[in-house]
Amino acid sequence: MLRATTGMTDLSEYTRRTRLHASPGEDGHGGRKTGKRGEDLELDVPVGTMVLDESGALIADLDEPGAKQVIAAGGEGGRGNVHFKSATKQTPDHAEPGWPGEEKTVVLDLKLIAAVGLVGQPNAGKSSLLRSLTAAMPKVASYPFTTLDPELGVMEVGDNRLVLADIPGLVEGASKGVGLGLRFLRHVERTRVLAYVVDGAGPDPWADLDAVRAEIDAFSPGLSERPHLVVVNKLDLDEARRLRSRSRRKGVFFVSALSGEGLDELKQAMLEAVARAPEPSVPKPAAVQLPVRRSGTDPLAIKRHPWGFAVSGERIERLVGRTNLDSDGSLQRFQIELDRLGVNSALEGAGAQPGDTVRIGSAEFEYQP
Repeated sequence: MLRATTGMTDLSEYTRRTRLHASPGEDGHGGRKTGKRGEDLELDVPVGTMVLDESGALIADLDEPGAKQVIAAGGEGGRGNVHFKSATKQTPDHAEPGWPGEEKTVVLDLKLIAAVGLVGQPNAGKSSLLRSLTAAMPKVASYPFTTLDPELGVMEVGDNRLVLADIPGLVEGASKGVGLGLRFLRHVERTRVLAYVVDGAGPDPWADLDAVRAEIDAFSPGLSERPHLVVVNKLDLDEARRLRSRSRRKGVFFVSALSGEGLDELKQAMLEAVARAPEPSVPKPAAVQLPVRRSGTDPLAIKRHPWGFAVSGERIERLVGRTNLDSDGSLQRFQIELDRLGVNSALEGAGAQPGDTVRIGSAEFEYQP
């Protein structure tokens, strides 16, 4: 079972541990004792984790603290010897082995959940701005793609707290997979407000703004229409100050992450924008329904091979897994169940001859009608 928690911020733990398993069900016992079910294995993941199957279809979206999803059913305990009591055998000498749990391969995909996402081209100063607005300490340098992973910080305005995310810099063609674009543009989807950060000292800040908005819209149509702010950074430089003096654009915040100029006004504007913004509509992959074990009839398949015959089917494979092949009483019951499930007649119809090899699951037998 996977459980969403606010106590984790990434999935790095599962890059080291890729195979995890719970204990199987216990074997049945004598004295009327049924084996215990296998102990549950609960794994914590960050809030915002999407669970996908190997084809990319959605199994679960754990987007709230405490959200849970059973990924694979655990093993049932084997039935005790009392279940095999009959008129001719009052003290059966066998019980069922415990049943192993299901196995499943899944992909964990984390999308950040933040109130405000800082987006912009490389060197726009997003990391510096995040550091100035919050207590975060991102790495800052003057080259493209400084931020290789989204950085989070908590901004405090009076009694209010907002989570800000620095989404790594975009380049032209990011929505088509250029650079690291696709890997990180998806994090923008869960932010309630976008803050477009542009370099006020760059050659053409407004063209940079248009390019970033175009990439975001190309990645997810309509995303560029989400509530947003425009932040012109580097007001400590002359080029940005001249841009402010010439600009007639409304709703643009000129700030300096270095000197702190304009940051108080920006914080208040972010707080108000988040308060007005609706919950984001997040596109999701197509959902897949987890298979459910059913007690009804399931198809029985017989396939001929050069070495013999392979028998497959959930009920017959389950029977083999729950049979103690070292017990004479258990084997007798197994033979009866083979007849009841139609396995012997199906093998005969497929042309099986006495002495042929028959495989069911991991067990191998000699066919004797």
